[in-house]
Amino acid sequence: MSFGEKILDYKEEILKDLDELLKIRSVYSEDPKKCKEALNWMLKKAESFGLLTKNIDNKAGHVQLGDKGKLCATLTHLDVVPAGDNWDCEPFALTKKDGRLIGRGVADDKGCALLTLYCLKALKDAGVEGKNTLRAIFGTDEEVGMTDVVAYFSKEAMPDMSFTPDSGYGICAAEKGILHLEISSKNQDCHLLTQLKGGTATNAVPDFAYALLNCTENDDNQLMRLADAREGEFEFKYNIDGLMIIHKGKAAHACEPHLGHNAILHLIDLLASNFNLESLGKLCSFISTNIRLENDGTSMGMKMRDSQSGELTLCLSTISIDEKEAKATIDIRYPVTFGGKELIRRVKKAAEHEDVEVKILSHTLPLCLDDSKPVIGILKDSYREIMGEEPLMYSTGGGTYARKLGGNGVAFGPVFPGEDARLHNSNEGINEENFWKHAQICLEAMYRMFTAE
Repeated sequence: MSFGEKILDYKEEILKDLDELLKIRSVYSEDPKKCKEALNWMLKKAESFGLLTKNIDNKAGHVQLGDKGKLCATLTHLDVVPAGDNWDCEPFALTKKDGRLIGRGVADDKGCALLTLYCLKALKDAGVEGKNTLRAIFGTDEEVGMTDVVAYFSKEAMPDMSFTPDSGYGICAAEKGILHLEISSKNQDCHLLTQLKGGTATNAVPDFAYALLNCTENDDNQLMRLADAREGEFEFKYNIDGLMIIHKGKAAHACEPHLGHNAILHLIDLLASNFNLESLGKLCSFISTNIRLENDGTSMGMKMRDSQSGELTLCLSTISIDEKEAKATIDIRYPVTFGGKELIRRVKKAAEHEDVEVKILSHTLPLCLDDSKPVIGILKDSYREIMGEEPLMYSTGGGTYARKLGGNGVAFGPVFPGEDARLHNSNEGINEENFWKHAQICLEAMYRMFTAE
């Protein structure tokens, strides 16, 4: 029997607590206080287990077992992305359906966070004498910038070995660079388009967008005919302000835009098929000319790939056009061997041609580790112990806390190959059997870090 199997003794308690944790609507962009509430909930739960806790400025915190040897850690986050639309159940609660555990945060990342806490409890309850110090660290704004772990590591030591269960299996040793940009024009410079709104988060493919137009009846009829021949669902409504066109797409994580259907891009493409770009304004003209319906930056000369991390991806994530403003956000994930500064130059060149402005919202540099790091050996052994096979080494376009670990940590789990956890989408969740497999791997890895020479 592997030590990891001991986590199965806590199944009922874990599911009960997971439902309670999911009910805390910890969406940082909506209410940062809810993220603080989730952190305090976690630390209070740990204290009820008799574990040591520490809160760093209500931004992050840790639960600790042992106080000697090397510092080992797991990092997870308690904030989640907005729910969005098209759920088949309540997003902020745990639902068991068709063999899946469903809810916002089950996979990303509250389910994993709670499991790391219970792994510490299992080690303590079993009386394991560790040779090292083991921490479960929890953050609160991973989805919107990771300032939480910056604040945490400004006051606490960097782990000697660590992992973050916030990606997929096997072991993620390379993460693409991430650029978040805002494109804007100084004012809303067209009279035809009075409103265009869509998207809720910069790191998600928008699944809903609408436009409000002041156009002729002939244009109305032509747009309807054009929409009938296009992919996706378009809805036409009339109100006192004119014609409203609503387009429903499919959400996905911005690192995998090809898995979604970008409602904003398809709506702008419909409008551009009937109206000249000048009549739609500078921002829509930039999007129609330089992004089109692409996911790879081809029209801005950014299509590229490398053998370590794959292709560049580009996702137009949000847009807001009204009488006061015209701005949009773009998520770019670029290969580890390429420089982000050159990409910024190319976007600015295209923006200058269309007379729009570019603002850098954030720039996260790539991560690339070799497999000689001690933690990778421990994770390989842990995975093999539970699954009976070697884990793959892979790369991701996702951005995880691994980038903040000083080269001593990687992303590891919880999603197994072939499973669609619907990250940043409606009905987010994990196959229940796989959830418990991950729980065993996680405990096995924490046990091995805690007891390693």
